[in-house]
Formats: sequence, structure tokens, C-alpha cells
Amino acid sequence: MPTTMFLEQRVTTVFELLENAGKKEHIGGKITRLDHALQVAQLAKSEGADEETILAALFYDIGHLCLSTEQRRDVCDKNFLSYHLTNTTRNTSAIDYGRIGGEYLRQFGFPKKTCELIESDVMARRYILTVDPQRLITPAVVSVVYESYRAGPLSSTEMREFENDPLFKQKVQLRRWSYFVKVVEGYLATLDTYRDMAIRNMPI
Repeated sequence: MPTTMFLEQRVTTVFELLENAGKKEHIGGKITRLDHALQVAQLAKSEGADEETILAALFYDIGHLCLSTEQRRDVCDKNFLSYHLTNTTRNTSAIDYGRIGGEYLRQFGFPKKTCELIESDVMARRYILTVDPQRLITPAVVSVVYESYRAGPLSSTEMREFENDPLFKQKVQLRRWSYFVKVVEGYLATLDTYRDMAIRNMPI
């Protein structure tokens, strides 16, 4: 049975990745992935999301960061990463970062719900593109869904299956939070604020 110290070590490893790599990588040249992660988590918390969903908001883009470090070879399953890296175009945005991020966290023992929410990124994008395309803000974002993932709007069957998913509402809401939180305004909680939350939600 994992000790509290062991759980803390696992959480620390993931938090350090988000803090160190997240400070260096920017989204659109305007905001770091760390600040964006903190904003999305804070929004999720302010809207009454449960802790597993808040953690998913915090680590929603972790797949981008673990791919840009040596940890992808040490932690993520080689065959899993190989599949995603060889079945994409040269455009790196074609990689399913959500699935990679979910797998990364799963191997550290993060909650199943948290991992599944993160892995839903592409499906949630496609759903929003189908039902509310104007909410994707710019043609460039729509282009990412079409070209990078080579999958446009959902078919009627895909939509029905997705809407029957028990986590459907959380998956779509999480994607919307990530889309629309781009500017830092006012107080922003620090990353350490979420450390105890992560530890107490780790399965023992």
C-alpha cells in the first residue's frame, strides 16, 4: 500500500513538470501554459466543480509538456507514444495531447475521472465544432480541429454516443473553460494551492 510520502513524491513530480516546463512554453505567445492551467483550475473551482474535475482543469495541457521533456521516455509507455507520434502529420498539433496527458497522469496514479476528462479533448473539440462552431472564436481554431485531427464535426451516431457518456457535461465544460480563459486578470491562486487536493484524491 502506498505511503503518504510515496503519494507526495508522485504528486511532486507532476507538479514540478507543470511548474518548470509550463513557465517556458507559451500559448500563442501571450500566456504561459502554467498561468493558463491555473486560470482554468480557478474557473472550475469558482463554478463549483468537484476536485477531480478541478485537477483535470489544472492538468488539461500536461500532454504538451511531457512530450517536450525527457520524461516522455522514462514515464510514458513507449508503444503508446510511438503510435501517436507516427500516426500524425508533421504538424505537431496533430498529436492527441489529451490522450498522452491522461496516460501520463494515469501512470502516476491520478484519479480515473481526472484522466478520462483530460483524454476527452479531441472529442469535446469536435462536439463543440458540431453544435456551436461560432464559439470556437476564430477560423484558425476550427482549422485545428479539421486539419490536425482530420476529423470534422461528429456524425449523428458519434454525437449520440458522446452525449450518453456519464462524463459528457464535464468533458464539454472543461474544453469550454480552456478555450475562453486566456488572459490573467485579478488574483490567481498558486500551483501549491492544489497540492493537498491532488494528494487526497490519489487512490491508495
